[in-house]
Amino acid sequence: MPSLRRPSSDATPLDGVDVVLADLDGVVYKGHQAIEYAVESLEKAALNARVGYITNNASRTDQSVATQLVGLGLGATANDVVTSSQAAVRLLATEVAPKSLILVIGGEGLRVEVERAGFRITDSADDLPDAVIQGFSPDLAWVHLAEAAFALARGIPWVATNMDWTIPVARGVAPGNGTLVSAVHSPVGRLPIVGGKPERAIFDEARRRFDATSPLFIGDRLDTDIMGANRAEMPSLLVLTGIDRAKQLLAADAKSRPDYIIEDLRQLHEPYPATVFTRDDSQAKVGRAKVRIEGNDVRIIAAGDSSLDLLRAACAVIWKSGRAIYGLQVPESLYS
Repeated sequence: MPSLRRPSSDATPLDGVDVVLADLDGVVYKGHQAIEYAVESLEKAALNARVGYITNNASRTDQSVATQLVGLGLGATANDVVTSSQAAVRLLATEVAPKSLILVIGGEGLRVEVERAGFRITDSADDLPDAVIQGFSPDLAWVHLAEAAFALARGIPWVATNMDWTIPVARGVAPGNGTLVSAVHSPVGRLPIVGGKPERAIFDEARRRFDATSPLFIGDRLDTDIMGANRAEMPSLLVLTGIDRAKQLLAADAKSRPDYIIEDLRQLHEPYPATVFTRDDSQAKVGRAKVRIEGNDVRIIAAGDSSLDLLRAACAVIWKSGRAIYGLQVPESLYS
């Protein structure tokens, strides 16, 4: 839970960190626009630590992602980008022999990684592939999903890049790779092994790539970013510029709780306040904010001078209680 690992209120989230790993959508950019303060904050972080990027987007190559980041003003190369395609292909290599024939269901980003690993590619189940690897592409259709089902009926290995149920696009929220995997699962009756968040494979890939000994992961989603970092035993930070906000944080289960909560990436470089509990753990204080649990009521004892510290204090005392959020009366002002 936030700040409990930090003995000093002067410490920033970056103290002692050798590699900063950032998610992309909701952290670095939204669509084609950089999120405010993200570029300059990450460039500042790069003065003292390696900065890498982790994405579940399997339809793009690492080079195309790096090109976009450079266009936003970041000093990124393809080697700085870890994709779910790369993590999935590493898993694939543990399932089949080198140079095996692979049925690829997905876009350019996935096909490039499969070929880069030395595997042969087919688009037809009739070629009797040794495995199926599946990732998202906006051009996928029923015929592609059917080929996967036909091939998997033989009991061959199945690897998916990720299981994201939704993806953000310019017009709104659209079905993600998880929905396409589910479509194949229905006739096949089994699930794939998965490379991307929240599975730990993509985090392990990043740790190897950057030789990280003390990494910090930055994400905007609890169910993929933070849960994945926790599974990989990697300290995590949730930034409130993307999908999940105060309401989701207050309700986060033990598997999805970040070590730090910040409003934007400028606060990577600011002292992170300590959380102080009363002896009975019924009240948490962060900065000047105090939140207490009395019976079933979550009470704001002192709002303090920072809405962020108030949220941090509320999360800390609720999480410390071990109680489910639906059993508590939470003031709307904490999450509205």
